[in-house]
Amino acid sequence: MGVLFILIYLGIVLAVIEIHTLIFTYTGLDKPIARFQVISMLTGTGFTTGESELIIDHPIRRRFGAFLILFGAFSLAVIISAISSILSDEFFTAKISVVAAVLILVIFILKIPKVRDYLSGKLEHELEEHYDFRDLPIREALLTDDTDHVLDYTINESCDFIGKELRELIEDDEDINVLYVQRGEIKIRKDRLITEIQEGDHIILYGDEQTIESKFGEKNEDKK
Repeated sequence: MGVLFILIYLGIVLAVIEIHTLIFTYTGLDKPIARFQVISMLTGTGFTTGESELIIDHPIRRRFGAFLILFGAFSLAVIISAISSILSDEFFTAKISVVAAVLILVIFILKIPKVRDYLSGKLEHELEEHYDFRDLPIREALLTDDTDHVLDYTINESCDFIGKELRELIEDDEDINVLYVQRGEIKIRKDRLITEIQEGDHIILYGDEQTIESKFGEKNEDKK
């Protein structure tokens, strides 16, 4: 019975992982990223990747993440206790089986298209209603379309753009927005379009990725 209890509880853990993966995907996170981050929080491995910021910087995901961390610590204690008492008859296998069955049912319910659409809308409304726009990570606030990108371009010494102004380079009908120009410790925002480009400048751009790359070159590379 002890072994059966452990297997059932492991099933509960897997169900919790799947439920939170679905919830995170309903908030706009990619499923592979969601599952990896759920497992990371549940096991307390604490991967400090850029993807983890998608959880930390998102107020709703952060709340579910806190539960996962606590549940993971509790689960470890339960499994250790069960293993240490493996020869004992004091296992509540029947009761824990009911919990596992309920969680599996929840998974099936969450996968129903109507439920998925409802929860996606509900979570989005919750975010808009109760949280400040400034609390959102860049991906949630600005990257609302597959072609949207925020890109950083560095100007090197051989760049043809040196000495020119950004207003001369970007047409009015092009889907390119200059957020600011980083020059050393200075952020140039107000005069970003009329400031002459210098070597070492970082131009922070927002807009259509293909349009930006056709104008400035491959992303995340120095403009030559």
